[in-house]
Amino acid sequence: MSNRLFQGIIHQMHDSIDRVIGVIDDTAHVVACSDLSKLDTSREYLSIDLAEGRTFVRDGYTYKPFGTGRHPEFAVFVEGADEMAGRYAGILTVSIAGIKQYYDEKYDRGNFIKNVILDNILPGDVYIKARELHFNTDVSRVVFLVRIVSTSGVSAFDVIQNLFPDKQKDFVFNIAESDIVIVKEIKPGIEAKDLEKLARSIVDTLAGEFYTRVTVGIGTVAVGVKDLARSFKEAQVSLEVGKVFDTEKAIVRYDNLGIARLIYQLPTTLCEMFLREVFIKGSIDSLDKETLFTIQKFFENNLNVSETSRKLFVHRNTLVYRLEKIKKLTGLDLREFDHAIVFKVALMVKKYLSANPVKY
Repeated sequence: MSNRLFQGIIHQMHDSIDRVIGVIDDTAHVVACSDLSKLDTSREYLSIDLAEGRTFVRDGYTYKPFGTGRHPEFAVFVEGADEMAGRYAGILTVSIAGIKQYYDEKYDRGNFIKNVILDNILPGDVYIKARELHFNTDVSRVVFLVRIVSTSGVSAFDVIQNLFPDKQKDFVFNIAESDIVIVKEIKPGIEAKDLEKLARSIVDTLAGEFYTRVTVGIGTVAVGVKDLARSFKEAQVSLEVGKVFDTEKAIVRYDNLGIARLIYQLPTTLCEMFLREVFIKGSIDSLDKETLFTIQKFFENNLNVSETSRKLFVHRNTLVYRLEKIKKLTGLDLREFDHAIVFKVALMVKKYLSANPVKY
C-alpha cells in the first residue's frame, strides 16, 4: 500500500519539479518514480550508503533516506547533484514522510494494537477501527512485556521481531527505550506452562546468543481486542511485583503472583500498621541474618522441623532452640500454621515497603 501511496505523491509532485524524482526502499528497489520505466528496478550498490542514513549523491542523483525505525526504511531520490536537487529532496522527504506517518497511524494494524493497549482509543471506537482494518477481534491473545536489564549493544527489538515473523497475527513494538511489547495470538485453552516456555525461549535466545539479559512479564489471556489493555497492565504489574518479591526470576506470570499481588495493591500506611500490630513484642528488624535465613528455610520445607534441620546441617534441637528464640522475640510460634502464615505475610510486607515499587 505504501508503494501506491508514494507513486501518487510522486505523480503530483512531478508537475512542480521538472526532474526525475522517486522513492527507493531499504533494499534499494525503486518503488515509485516519475519515470515509469525505472519502476521495479534495483540499485543494490546503494545499500551501504542507505544504511548510513545521510543525504548522499551517486551517479547524478541526490538521495535522502527517511524512516521511523532505527534504520532508514526508504529514500527519496532527485535527478541532479546540485544544491537545488538537495532542496527538492528535502522537501519531498518532509512531504512523503509526513503523509506516510498519517497513513500508518490510520491504517496500520500494529499502531492500532499499540493504541489499544495504551488506552489511546476510546472504548466505543475500538471495534469500529478494528472493522476498518479487517482486524480479527475474536481470537485469543496474550501480552508479553520484555524489559531489558543489560545489553551488549545488540538491538533486542530486532531479535524479538525475528522470533515472531508473522506480522498478521503477532505484533512487536517498543513503548520505552528498555520495554518491548509482544502481542501474541494463541490457541484457545493454551496452558500457562506453554506461555512460560515461549517467554523462556525469548530470555534464553537473547542471553545465550546476544548477551542481553531481560525479564518478561506475562499478562492473562485476552479474548477480544478490548481486553488487551488489561493483559498489558497485568504484564506491567508482573514485572514490578516480581522486582520486589521474585528478584531471581526472569519470567513472571500475573496469574502466578499469589498473595504478592494483594500486598502490592495495599496502601503503605496500612502495611506499616500491620507490621506494628504483628510484631507488638519486638521489631522485625531485631532478627539477624542467620535467624531470617533459618525462617526462610523453614518455610521452604513446609514447616517441617526434621527436614529443615537436615537442609541446614544442624541438630534438630538446635533448630527448635532457634524457633523458640524467634517466638520470644516476636510472639509468633512458626510451628503453628496460623502464626507461620502471619509471619510469612509480614516478611513480604516488609520487603514491599523496603522496595518502594512503582505502581500502575
